[in-house]
Amino acid sequence: MTAASGTPAPARPAWQPGVLLAAFAAMACLGLAIAMRAPASHALLFVTGVALGGVLYQSVFGFTSAFRVLLADRRSAGFRAQMVMLGVACVLFFPVLAHGSLWGRPVTGFVSPVGVSVACGAFLFGIGMQLGGGCASGTLYALGGGSTRMLVTLVFFIVGSVLGVNHLAWWESLPTLGPVSLLAALGWPWALALNLAVFGAAYAFVAHLERARHGSVVPIGARPAQAAADGVAPDASHPGPLHWMRGPWPLLAGALALALLNFVTLGLAGRPWGITSAYGLWGGMLLQSAGWPVAGWSGYASPEMQAALSRGALADITSVMDLGIILGALAAAGAAGRFKPVWRISRGHVAASVLGGLLLGYGARLAYGCNIGAFFSGVASGSLHGWLWIVCALLGTRAGLWLRPAFGLVDAAAAPR
Repeated sequence: MTAASGTPAPARPAWQPGVLLAAFAAMACLGLAIAMRAPASHALLFVTGVALGGVLYQSVFGFTSAFRVLLADRRSAGFRAQMVMLGVACVLFFPVLAHGSLWGRPVTGFVSPVGVSVACGAFLFGIGMQLGGGCASGTLYALGGGSTRMLVTLVFFIVGSVLGVNHLAWWESLPTLGPVSLLAALGWPWALALNLAVFGAAYAFVAHLERARHGSVVPIGARPAQAAADGVAPDASHPGPLHWMRGPWPLLAGALALALLNFVTLGLAGRPWGITSAYGLWGGMLLQSAGWPVAGWSGYASPEMQAALSRGALADITSVMDLGIILGALAAAGAAGRFKPVWRISRGHVAASVLGGLLLGYGARLAYGCNIGAFFSGVASGSLHGWLWIVCALLGTRAGLWLRPAFGLVDAAAAPR
């Protein structure tokens, strides 16, 4: 029954076998291509990316909408789930990073400089999230799930990344404290205690804000609010594992799964999960194939970047994981019966996606990453730059909220999470 009318809830959308078949066929072909051109660990990281895409889609785990509804409507479920995710990740990461190895291979975290570049980049990224309609992970899983608007955002995300790669050296010349590792400064037990205390305080604070505004707090372990709002009946015909394949998942399940999969990435790649470095590489490869003199550009002149351009995307860890996220989300959308691309996009939404994508790409390069590489993996690595990132990204989110109506974007309160 729906809460409002007392009428029976509509049945779950049917499985989409064609979408599932296309997703698994693409996974098989791409996985085989990766296995033929790169070490075995790359194929395993591709599978990890597929799992990440499925988790992100089925739990609707977004950063963009979570920040938006927190600031605009004091709804905090998404942000509280992020605090749980970070706490679990730090518990897993800190002892291993302090030891320096996992599963017999050396591992390092993402510890980047704390300075003007990060602050400005995160602020621009925060605006870009609200205009582009997604963050780095959100863009990929929404695209895989059938959002055609995210294709526009992704294209200009790549353009902005190319610009950011070429301008990064100038931004790095601005004032900075250099890399600051809380693990090195405090030791991992004290650093872990400090981080967990901050996560707990932030969790309690935003829950208080939600309770003061709405009289109650939406639990993160419950069935997603959007599914209930849509009046979708639970999938009783497919109990057990098949039910979980169809989704939707509670936010808490998504938070725990993302923390665990980031830890798996650390073990397989020797460093945490990142997304946006691949976009600068893809842009450089496209320009190079079109005859542009990319090798002479300052951002692409380093030996590391030249080697990455020559090896190609399938030899790049971040690239194979990003492709996996898209295909994992595609499979999840087919399992949920929700892959329904909408090809008509308003001019305002297109303009917002173009500007938002540019700001996302440019800001991510300045800030040494996005909501995943800088915030999630940066904080999980004990890097102070991850904390600076979230403060400035929230300020950018506030500015983005002010700009959204100019592009005809919906009010923040209408977002599901």
